[in-house]
Amino acid sequence: MESMKVRVEQISVRYDINPNISKFTVQAFAGGLLSAFGHNPVIAISNYAGEVNVAEVIDQSSVEIRIQSSSLRVASEVKDKDRREIERIMQEQILQADKFPEIVYRCSRIAASKTAEGQYWAALSGELTLHGVTRTLSVPTRIAVFGETLKASGTFSILQSDYSISEVSVAGGSLKVKDEIKFSFDMAARKQE
Repeated sequence: MESMKVRVEQISVRYDINPNISKFTVQAFAGGLLSAFGHNPVIAISNYAGEVNVAEVIDQSSVEIRIQSSSLRVASEVKDKDRREIERIMQEQILQADKFPEIVYRCSRIAASKTAEGQYWAALSGELTLHGVTRTLSVPTRIAVFGETLKASGTFSILQSDYSISEVSVAGGSLKVKDEIKFSFDMAARKQE
């Protein structure tokens, strides 16, 4: 008699990220001789979508976030002229948004430990595709699940040079953007039926 194989379906709950009530920013840092006079601009990421699939076995959960490169805008208090120039340089020289319109983070490896009821510390291990380059990126994340809502927050840094992004400088090279940039996120996602 042939043995019967029973297939157990993985139970997964899908949450869609709501960018209208979430915050996702990146901060660049000035370097060079004139860095004391330069800005450390905070850039708001506004046009993105994503979903989180929470599996019964947490390490089988997944996350995917897609960002439109052209949606990044200066959120810092700067003069309008400076804002326009920073955004132009960011779109044309740094991100090359016409050539690389989308930034994608896909994560299918999650390690988490419960800290309280509905709350977790997690290490997301995924792939970030930025400027046409894909690299592994680990993101430490605080997660809270309450009823129909999942909230996730954290910070992480990348080196622009890891993604073939050229160093940008102004004022004859006296003011440069440092290679390391820092991302911060505080995202809310709603459970889907």
